[in-house]
Amino acid sequence: MLVLLPPSEGKAAGGSGAPLEPQALSLPGLAGARAAVLEELVELCAGDELKAREVLGLSEGLRGEVAKNAALRSAVARPAGEIYTGVLYDALGLADLPAAARKRADRSLMVFSGLWGAVRVTDRIPSYRCSMGVKLPGLGALGAYWREPMAAVMPEAAGEGLVLDLRSSAYASAWKPKGEVAGRTATVRVLHSQIVDGAEKRSVVSHFNKATKGRLVRDLLVAGAAPATPAELVTALRDLGYVVEAEAPAKPAGTWSLDVVVTQIH
Repeated sequence: MLVLLPPSEGKAAGGSGAPLEPQALSLPGLAGARAAVLEELVELCAGDELKAREVLGLSEGLRGEVAKNAALRSAVARPAGEIYTGVLYDALGLADLPAAARKRADRSLMVFSGLWGAVRVTDRIPSYRCSMGVKLPGLGALGAYWREPMAAVMPEAAGEGLVLDLRSSAYASAWKPKGEVAGRTATVRVLHSQIVDGAEKRSVVSHFNKATKGRLVRDLLVAGAAPATPAELVTALRDLGYVVEAEAPAKPAGTWSLDVVVTQIH
């Protein structure tokens, strides 16, 4: 099983250790594309701060992120699983997973990134700020920029098993599973169900959507679940107590859509 995750806007900083070693990152086929984004991002942030903030969509209060990006080549690098923070990653709780579950996480979790394309949680990266929605002056919109490089490496990375796609739309734009890979890919949407005036009303709640996805992945890892197909994933999630409604693709090369329905937000 390969689990595709979005990154977090907030990232852990500090710590000690060696700087980035680009050649050691997973998916070496992305090396050239990564180098180009890193070079332009560092150059942008080492120059006009106001322009950098405008390009990156940063407020005055986040001006420190510009200086952080300018120093990416010499900054401390740590495993991506320690760098990414936020609601989803708090719920996932990589740091306190049981040993066997953590090994499964290291093998199966992949985080998409505007700067790196995609990394595994064991890859050592520095804290940075560059979302997939950024449009760099030279390379253009990163979502479009990454499509060709990602299309070249992701089918092999997906292997022959299930692909559980939990990315947000901005990051999903960088790679869309096609062909037989799409047929074994499942996307997940979290819906909050409420009874309003005697009728059920369902809505998507962003914060809780992220938290539920983090818990869902954690539960699968701890349980040692190994679904090989979207249909087996539905069974595994229901066995774990989730309410899941599944929609199989209309075409053989389409992806499965799963709705996880919750009644409480916490």
